Amino acid sequence: MSKFSRREFLKLSGMVAGGLAMPSWSVDFPFGHLRKVPHGRVTIDQIKIYKEPSYASEVVGTRNRDHLVELYDHFISEEGPDFNPRWYSVKGGYAHTAYIQPIEVNLNDPVPAFNPNGQLFEVTVPYTQTHMYDRYQGWQPLYRLYYQSQHWVTGMELGPENRLGYVITDELLKIEYLVQTEHMRSVPKEAFDPISPDVEPHHKRVVVRIKEQNMSCYENDKEVFHATVSTGIPGLPSPNGIPTATPRGTFNIQVKMPVRHMGNGQITSEIGAYELPGVPWSSFFTQTGVAFHGTYWHDNYGNEMSHGCVNMKPEDANWLFRWATPVTEPGVWDKRGMGTKIEVV
Repeated sequence: MSKFSRREFLKLSGMVAGGLAMPSWSVDFPFGHLRKVPHGRVTIDQIKIYKEPSYASEVVGTRNRDHLVELYDHFISEEGPDFNPRWYSVKGGYAHTAYIQPIEVNLNDPVPAFNPNGQLFEVTVPYTQTHMYDRYQGWQPLYRLYYQSQHWVTGMELGPENRLGYVITDELLKIEYLVQTEHMRSVPKEAFDPISPDVEPHHKRVVVRIKEQNMSCYENDKEVFHATVSTGIPGLPSPNGIPTATPRGTFNIQVKMPVRHMGNGQITSEIGAYELPGVPWSSFFTQTGVAFHGTYWHDNYGNEMSHGCVNMKPEDANWLFRWATPVTEPGVWDKRGMGTKIEVV
């Protein structure tokens, strides 16, 4: 992969802005239409479309993984289910919200990212295709990255079709791959600004309620934040033998990471593989790797969904990341220390 200086970057980015060769790099969205009507991305192999907003209703269609669904209306159905009665009105019928990720489309101008320690970027389109260089076969597709996932960018290089790409360094596998610059935005430093830094750390406390599938943050026993979450599903297959139910007990946040590659840790381009690169705003509180973190693969909060972690909306996970200790800052890949008290009941 060919690296270049800041001056070369400015020259090349100017050529791009001037309208020179702009191939799709394997991902081409109808951006105008996606901005006119709210859309959501299907996050599993297939979802069902129902005639009425009820699982008991007639199935009138299906949508496959990564299909972008027009979302006409969002409402609570009297037919439930009780744990999450939220449904969408979609073309041809109704779809439950569980496996539809609401998305936006925002294209970005390239910016230099030459910090050798890495700069945090976020995906701002429904999904984007990464590529990894093979010395024998050239550029090969790798992971598909999804809206609101975050990644460490450690440089810029020329990639497929001789286009500029950001170099992503995978913090788990220690490999590099390229992503389209226009599909990523630099995460502002304000996303790390501490919340309630004047409150003594021992006066902060988090309570997770498994039965209710929610969590609260307290300062001096006053609730200052509340969110619906998804905890672990008991009894799932576990290749490492770690129970998949979220453990009950008293813990402390031990490690905070703004980016974490979760899943099996395989190098693959299979979009159905159990690979979750770029999980945002992780706050780990057990030695076995249980964490609060943002989630981009479901919207079924209020129901057990995970392999043990506490799934949160990305914006909720960011709030907790900023509020809880240990305090961290931009550019830090993992911050360690005895942090905020966690009670799981």
